[in-house]
Amino acid sequence: MLDAGLSIADEVEAAISAGSAEKSLETIKRVTDLFLLSAGSLNGEQIELFDDVLERLIKTIEIRAIVDVSARIALAEVSTQLAGVSKAPPLVVRRLARHDEIAIAGPVLTESARLGTEDLVELAGTKSEQHLLAISGRWWLDEVVTDALLARHYPAVSRRLMNNPGARVSAAGFATVIAQAEADPELAVETGIRVDLPTALRHQLLRSATEAVRSRLLSRAPRHVFEEIRSAIAAASAAADGEMSRVRDFDTAKRLVTSLKKSGELNEAALFGFAKQRRYEETVAALAELSRSTVDVIRPLMQSLRDDGVLIPCKAAELGWETVSAVLESRFVNGSMGPHELAKAKNQFAKLTAENARRLLKFWQVRSFPSSSNVN
Repeated sequence: MLDAGLSIADEVEAAISAGSAEKSLETIKRVTDLFLLSAGSLNGEQIELFDDVLERLIKTIEIRAIVDVSARIALAEVSTQLAGVSKAPPLVVRRLARHDEIAIAGPVLTESARLGTEDLVELAGTKSEQHLLAISGRWWLDEVVTDALLARHYPAVSRRLMNNPGARVSAAGFATVIAQAEADPELAVETGIRVDLPTALRHQLLRSATEAVRSRLLSRAPRHVFEEIRSAIAAASAAADGEMSRVRDFDTAKRLVTSLKKSGELNEAALFGFAKQRRYEETVAALAELSRSTVDVIRPLMQSLRDDGVLIPCKAAELGWETVSAVLESRFVNGSMGPHELAKAKNQFAKLTAENARRLLKFWQVRSFPSSSNVN
């Protein structure tokens, strides 16, 4: 308890005036203990008094905390003590949450109810990965906060959010995570078993997932989403198998393309027209001719659930992105690629060079026909 002859403010003034680190640390401990003893019965004015007193002490101690381990420990203890108190002094909590030292900021970032949505969004946009990880562990997060956290693109933050059932995630947020998950199997699994993952995005995730990821998803799926995941996997596999086994009349398409070539009408515009009309055979045959490849090389690329293979002949033919996106979309009878899938493909296409694409395409052709060097 504080000395009977001194008010809280008086003792703080004495500690600050004394300029003693030990006195300041002793005083903040005593003031914090007093607050915790009476927090449940304090009114707004009294909480404001403690807010002012503790903030002044923290400002004094922060200067010493740069070089004084005991000062950092004291601030971390205050943060831990106040984190779970619903009536904690709000200004003090916000000051602690903004501290660069995660041991000091972490407890209130993870637990304090005094931090509102605006505070969390601001912190998500400005603080370190460790601060974002602490926020990601809060028992409840609104979509606007998770959007702000995911916008920083830290894989560890995405994983923690996907593991947090109290973190609400928007469709845009899930799309960001799914893009990351293509190179992160663990994240793909954690995302795929989320009960709130939109069905269309779950199907998108499973289309590009490896067999290992699909198996893990089935083994870890909660009962109420198990059937949805199993059905989505079956649909993705059936689509691929059905396309591979479907009888296609490429002979007619090749004759048409050959005729267009002879008349000088086979160009990018013709390919774009075939693709936009989803004339699959003509699209494959025209792309094979324009990329100086063969239908036997192009068809497996078009049938794959992956998008990157199709980009190779498109770059070899030096097509524009509008035509490339139409070719990618022409692989689907009814469906289409999502905007994030298209954006990723566009970025990959921009990084390719025509020279490297032609070299790779030639290699694939030799692998497909080792005894023949003929190229259409």
